[in-house]
Amino acid sequence: MAIIKQNAIHSAKLPDFRNLGICLRILVVANLMGLFASLASIATLAEWLPSFTRWCAFMQPVLLASLLVLYALQPWLARLDAILSYTMAGLVPTALSLLAHMTAVHALNIELPGSPLRSMTLTAGIAIITLTYLQLRQRALTPAISEARLQALQARIRPHFLFNSINAVLSIVRSDSRRAETALMDMADLFRVLMADNRELVPLAQELALCRQYLALEKLRLENRLSVDWQVDEMPPDAMIPPLILQPLLENAVYHGIEPLDAGGTIVIQFSRTRDELHIRLRNPYRLGSGNHQGNRMALGNIRERLQLHFDAEARLTIRQDGNEFTVHIIIPYRNRTVS
Repeated sequence: MAIIKQNAIHSAKLPDFRNLGICLRILVVANLMGLFASLASIATLAEWLPSFTRWCAFMQPVLLASLLVLYALQPWLARLDAILSYTMAGLVPTALSLLAHMTAVHALNIELPGSPLRSMTLTAGIAIITLTYLQLRQRALTPAISEARLQALQARIRPHFLFNSINAVLSIVRSDSRRAETALMDMADLFRVLMADNRELVPLAQELALCRQYLALEKLRLENRLSVDWQVDEMPPDAMIPPLILQPLLENAVYHGIEPLDAGGTIVIQFSRTRDELHIRLRNPYRLGSGNHQGNRMALGNIRERLQLHFDAEARLTIRQDGNEFTVHIIIPYRNRTVS
C-alpha cells in the first residue's frame, strides 16, 4: 500500500498554470478560504466585511502576482519531479506574501495585523489546500484516461472487428499480397498504440496517421461503401492533442453511421485553426432507428472527460444532428510541443 501511495505521489502531474480554467479555480478556492478565514476571526457578523476587505487588500495582489510568476515558470516546473514541482508552486505565493508584508510595513507604512510569519503561514496553508484540491480533481478525472484506453482496446479486440479484419485480409492475400501485408502492419500498429500509456499529449499528425490506418482497415471490409473526405489544408500538424480522441469518433461514425446504410456514405474530417484554438469537425450520415447500431454515446462522454482533464474550461465538445447528418465539433486550445 505504501508503494502504491508513493507511486501516486511521484506520478502526480502539476496543474497547468497557463490554463484559464485552472487559474479561475485557484482564484475561487483561494477567495473562498479567505472568506471562511475572515468569518472565523471575527466576534460579530458586523465585523465580517471590514475583515474580508482587509484580507482582500493584502492577499489579492499576492494571489495575482503568484499566478503571473507560476505562468512564467510553468515550462520549467513541468520538467521537475512531482514533489519538487509542487513544493516550488507552494513556495512562490509564500515568498510573495513575505515580500508583500515587508513592503506594506516598511515601505508604505501600512499597519498589518499579525507578524510576517503569520502571513506566510496563512498563505502556505491556502496554497497547500488549493494544490491538494487540484490534485484530487485530477485524480478524479484520471481514470477517464485508463478507461479510454480500455474502451478503445476492447473495441479493437471486439470479435466482429477482428473477425472482419482478418477475413478482409484473407480475401486479398493471394490477389494483392502487398496490400494484405500493409493491412496486417496497420493492425499491428493499432494494437501497439492502444496498448501504450496514453496519458500525455501527442502531435496531431501522429493521431491522424493512426486514424488513416484504422480507416484503411475498415475500407478493406466496406470497400466503396466507405468514403473519407480529409479537409486538412488548414491543419497545424504540430498541434498537441490528447491521444485516442479521433479514432473512437471515427469508429462511432463507421459503426453507427456508415455500416447501417446499404449505400454507405462519406465521413468528412475537417481541421482548422482560429487564433489560439484548434477546431476539429467530424460529420457522417446517420439514420435513426438503425437497430443495434444506435450508440449510447459513452465514447463521447469519455472524450469530454479527457478534454476536461487536459484543458479544463478551455476545451469544448458539441454534437449536432441535422436531418440525416451527425456532427461532432471539438474545440481545444492550440498547443505545440514547445508550449505544451
